[in-house]
Amino acid sequence: MSEYTVGLLYPRRGPAGLFGPSCLSCTTLAADDINTRGGILGRELAVRPIDSATGVANVTREVESLLAAGEIDAIVGWHTSDVRRALSARLDLRVPYVYTALYEGGESTAGVFLTGETPEEQILPALEWLRRERGLRRWWIVGSDYLWARDSAKACVRFARRLGDDLVGARFVPVGTEDFSAVITDIARSDADGVLMLLLGQDAVEFNRAFAAAGLDGAFVRYSPLMDEHMLMASGPDATRDLFASAGYFDSVVTSESMEFGARYFGRFGPDACTPTSMGESCFEGMLLLESLLSTVRSTDVRDIMAGVGGVHYEGARGNMALRDGHAHQRMYLARAEGCDFDVISQL
Repeated sequence: MSEYTVGLLYPRRGPAGLFGPSCLSCTTLAADDINTRGGILGRELAVRPIDSATGVANVTREVESLLAAGEIDAIVGWHTSDVRRALSARLDLRVPYVYTALYEGGESTAGVFLTGETPEEQILPALEWLRRERGLRRWWIVGSDYLWARDSAKACVRFARRLGDDLVGARFVPVGTEDFSAVITDIARSDADGVLMLLLGQDAVEFNRAFAAAGLDGAFVRYSPLMDEHMLMASGPDATRDLFASAGYFDSVVTSESMEFGARYFGRFGPDACTPTSMGESCFEGMLLLESLLSTVRSTDVRDIMAGVGGVHYEGARGNMALRDGHAHQRMYLARAEGCDFDVISQL
């Protein structure tokens, strides 16, 4: 019987490229586990890496070519929302598609399943906590100029109205920006007390460095829903003061499920392996969700999966995950940066 091949769509270059090694390692661990359990309906699971950072048109062409040649049977991975939107519009129920990244919400395309965080469950409770515990009521938004950041900022406008907060400024910069001097000047002149970062990967790293170099880390709290341990390390320990993040997983989360995952991850790849951050670990979750979808309905056909999706759940590093309206719902945590690591301070 032929292999069941998953196209792992993840960034290997560009601002999100620093997530790539963790995405690949976590997917490899999941594939090992699934094959130990007998594979996908008796077929050995294989992973076909696909670079999601070559541009939307290039990515869609490559995926279309692989599908036409019968070289991939499913798509899983962490990649940006513009890539997801383009692919979901073209798949037409040919293969199951598990999107693992945090995203702006609202995806309802048939055959697309999601394990990532959305603003309602990730950003809103974090803003509530920061208002209650730190008294933050006036926010300045800085974001990378693409779909996730733009639509998440719109959600933040709604959240601000609900909470009675003020959004006192906003600036969106091109993906790949290195010079944040104009943004830093605007923030410094504002009456904000918090900066809401909707920046992608290396963009956030460059902003953190500039922010600290300007001395603003002592005057403003930063909060980001897209910040992992690799970004902290790249920013440097002197650039992460009073920086908060929220996610469904941090490497420092202490639960039985996360600790078991961490032990197996470092047992598989060694003590010097890259940290399995929330972005990379989401790919592990995506692979487990795919396995659960197919094993529950005993079919690889997307129409069969759609008909039997109601009872799907699985156990991952984030705990027991149940699927509802195509989304896996999960616990959410708030963490504060301590140098190059996160101290998880609250379950939201």
